[in-house]
Amino acid sequence: MSDSPGLPDSVARERDEAESASAFAHPAVAPDRTAAYGDHPDQVIDFYAPHGGRTAAPLVVLLHGGAWRAPYDRAHVSPLAGFLARRGFAVASVEYRRGGEGEALPGADPVAGRWPETFDDVAAALDAVPALAARELPEADVRRIVVTGHSAGGHLALWAAARHVLPEASPWHLPAPPPLRGVVALAPIADFRTAVKLGVCGGAVTQLLSGGEEFDDRTAQADPAVLLPTGIATAIVHGEEDIVVPSAVSESYVDAAAKSGEMVGLTLLGDVGHFPLIDPGADACAIVAEEITQLAW
Repeated sequence: MSDSPGLPDSVARERDEAESASAFAHPAVAPDRTAAYGDHPDQVIDFYAPHGGRTAAPLVVLLHGGAWRAPYDRAHVSPLAGFLARRGFAVASVEYRRGGEGEALPGADPVAGRWPETFDDVAAALDAVPALAARELPEADVRRIVVTGHSAGGHLALWAAARHVLPEASPWHLPAPPPLRGVVALAPIADFRTAVKLGVCGGAVTQLLSGGEEFDDRTAQADPAVLLPTGIATAIVHGEEDIVVPSAVSESYVDAAAKSGEMVGLTLLGDVGHFPLIDPGADACAIVAEEITQLAW
């Protein structure tokens, strides 16, 4: 059996390696400005000005993926940030604290995420974005914000748009929906139950929530599939041949949304795996930009 619904294992893995190599081959794109939203070195946001001298440009808040693990930072999505800036968007690429390399066993993946710091940072960054963007990026229209993210960043994008659905006792609860035009989640880890069942990213979800007795309570605060409906326009883009985060994870989230009375758009891309969604050289990336455009404008 293959991890991909349409390909033998060996072919699926070769495809994934090729797509990953292509996405990571682009040189990093330096931001126009960087601003801190906290005191920790990872509490920073890179700002990219829209090309062409555009003003009042919609602002895309970009959350990178990498299974919430420390080796993967915002640098690997800087080509996507640059691509979106060339498309006329203002971009705010958020860094946040992730699981530390020193916590991993020899030969194992680093531990995924830090509880509660990963969520503290995303909440703080999203709260700070309007003021920071107004100061650092006057070309941006902070009344038109779309949040996007890839993989674990897609999870965080969905979560950031659902903070008003969190239990009132949660430190991240918002009393009203955040002022967003919408969310475009790219191959997101959107449904924790399905992701755990499929062993996504080497058990990253269980690590993120730290397991133990707190698992159920933390799931109620962190799993987008239980924080529904949000009332915020949401679109998901997912490759049908994704073996990193199988499309079944997004499909489960869309089903959960429908059961809550909310419609979530799902675009499944044939002959596409996990990484073309953030690869400016891939056709899939243009589709991502179009999904953002539809919500932003």
